[in-house]
Amino acid sequence: MSQLIVPTMAELMAKGEKADVLFWVGCAGSFDDRAKKITKAFVKLLNKANVKFAVLGTEESCSGDPARRSGNEFLFQMQAMSNIEVMNAYEVQKVVTACPHCFNTLKNEYPELGGKYEVVHHTQLLKELLDDGKLTIEGGSFSGKKITFHDPCYLGRANDVYEAPRELIQKLDAELVEMKRCKAKGLCCGAGGAQMFKEPEKGNKDINIERTEDALEVKPNFIATGCPFCNTMMTDGVKNKEKEEDIQVLDIAEMIAQAQNL
Repeated sequence: MSQLIVPTMAELMAKGEKADVLFWVGCAGSFDDRAKKITKAFVKLLNKANVKFAVLGTEESCSGDPARRSGNEFLFQMQAMSNIEVMNAYEVQKVVTACPHCFNTLKNEYPELGGKYEVVHHTQLLKELLDDGKLTIEGGSFSGKKITFHDPCYLGRANDVYEAPRELIQKLDAELVEMKRCKAKGLCCGAGGAQMFKEPEKGNKDINIERTEDALEVKPNFIATGCPFCNTMMTDGVKNKEKEEDIQVLDIAEMIAQAQNL
């Protein structure tokens, strides 16, 4: 297995070097065991494409998305200001993240607090690397398989990013099958708005079950996601339906890394 190379901004600065891209890992990608696999897959791809990137490491705090969504504006501003201070000290220009919640917050909510960066989602950067010929995709084990993509709310409806993830799936030589509710009509996985961190209110069905049923309807081999929260919710939904033997839930970065045997 290839060695993961993950420099921190502080290490590069000590050597008098600068990163072209800051990889914002996010809380899920740092602490959640399932999401760590997505982080590793993405790092392998960045290494393979020779992208000069760095992470903040222990200097990265939560983006503040859950605090603001659950109504704690004071905590959001504290977290955001502290992150902006750190990023501006390193003169960060471009940020990539595998979490649409961080993506949306850094891109749309940090500028008014003095944090102005070019922010891209990891599927957008991977598409950019492909278009520039820095990365190639072989279909590998995904060749001819049916893959459906669940649009994360903060990537799709909030920021109109629909094509990058889909182009990557098609490059895997796979058949992209769309759910009835997709793109601008996509349905939330049930984790947004800080709902990830609490039990759902009483009702007759959890949102993630409803969304998993949408996916199962098109009979895919894989459900592709572009968000660690969506990944958790869809995985739970597949387990609830006892379909984990037949259907795997994977982040697009994991699919590309797997197809490359990384």
